[in-house]
Amino acid sequence: MGAEELSYERDDRLAVITFNRPAVHNAITYDMIGQFVESVRRADADPEVRVVIVKGAGDRAFSVGYDIKRTRDDPRANRGIPEWREAAMRDFHFTFAPWECTKPVVAMIRGYCLAGALELAQMCDLRIASADAKFGVVETRFSTGVATMIMPWIIGSARARELIYTGDTIDADEAYRIGLVNRLHPADQVEAETLRFARRMSMVSLDCLRTNKRAINHTMEAMGFRAAMTYALEACVMLDASGTPEFRQFDVLRREQGLKAALSWRDGLFKPYE
Repeated sequence: MGAEELSYERDDRLAVITFNRPAVHNAITYDMIGQFVESVRRADADPEVRVVIVKGAGDRAFSVGYDIKRTRDDPRANRGIPEWREAAMRDFHFTFAPWECTKPVVAMIRGYCLAGALELAQMCDLRIASADAKFGVVETRFSTGVATMIMPWIIGSARARELIYTGDTIDADEAYRIGLVNRLHPADQVEAETLRFARRMSMVSLDCLRTNKRAINHTMEAMGFRAAMTYALEACVMLDASGTPEFRQFDVLRREQGLKAALSWRDGLFKPYE
């Protein structure tokens, strides 16, 4: 991975982590996962940092999720349950990095925020989005599991079921209405407003921020949050390892005709019902 694919910057009391593959909508590779986890740990260990911001380069996407052009060709993929579990645990550590960080983590979202990237954004403490942002659990449309099943904890089970069962994409207004994002701003103002908000938060003492985050996280874990996440991860492993007929067809098309053809086939299944 080139160093330019993920960047880390200090801005006074803020640490800014950027997915930097705008040409491919900041799609996430295996190598970027490790880089991201290390960047979060770096920010957590820095006594000068009080708030962490995660964003995507450019204005088209926070991220569209995992780069299936690269991850599906990885030799560790398409193996048995132990290999799938190893891969799932790697993804789990990636999405859980903001949760494990002792400092507040804010996702700044412009454009698309889909699949694994949406799982990551939901594991951040807060989400601030541009008015043109789009959100979706689109991985279910090609029959893969949701490895980090946090959505019911954020928006409630009824709305979460709707989005997860259909794989539908929603706009920023709807995301704000159902509580998926905390704040909305015009696209040309969202970065400045996110920085302003994060700097205001960073005026609170670090000990206070850490104590309150720990208390909120422990409240959710006392309610069974981590056990629920662990069960969802294992269910995802079993689904992906078994491979549904729809997923196998998608994968055959992707390998033989390319990703564009596979996506066209998948989207065609849903088109009559949109």
